[in-house]
Amino acid sequence: MLVLASTSPYRRQLLERLGLPFEVARSDVDESPLPREQPLHQAQRLAVDKARVVGRRFRESWVIGSDQVAELDGQALGKPGSFERAADQLAAASGSQVSFHTAVCLYRHSDGRGLRFHDLTVARFRRLQAAEIERYLHAEQPYDCAGSFKAEGLGISLFDSIESKDPTALIGLPLIALCSALRDVGFVVP
Repeated sequence: MLVLASTSPYRRQLLERLGLPFEVARSDVDESPLPREQPLHQAQRLAVDKARVVGRRFRESWVIGSDQVAELDGQALGKPGSFERAADQLAAASGSQVSFHTAVCLYRHSDGRGLRFHDLTVARFRRLQAAEIERYLHAEQPYDCAGSFKAEGLGISLFDSIESKDPTALIGLPLIALCSALRDVGFVVP
């Protein structure tokens, strides 16, 4: 069996694309960064922690833990949670480059077997006017998204470019690498 250690609707929708049956389980892992923790290391640590916590409940299943941390000028950008914080994040990102570190751990508790990988997506924001930021936030309300946008929606209008090996990574789950990992542990995809 396959278990997604996330209640994120974005990750669930991405995993549904593969046509494999899976369950969803909340990990309840504290996502706070550790002191002086770099964004990539934070994403990797949280992906592993989520997979292991849920793996204890689903001992014989393959569990997918994933986390994404956005980085601007060496600092992690969390999920904004509010209009004001999202507006501040987008204003700070205006005309800048933001790196999105998306980490995944595919883990089975019964034998401790695990595969880990990550994807780096670089988004270059165009210069944004305050009125554009406000219109965008009222239209899409991306307050639960790292970086304060949804690239799969209207958020795509905020960029000059996006560079990635896997376009699904920016949404929260790099399916190209995940498919490879799933095949490595015995799943048939497609």
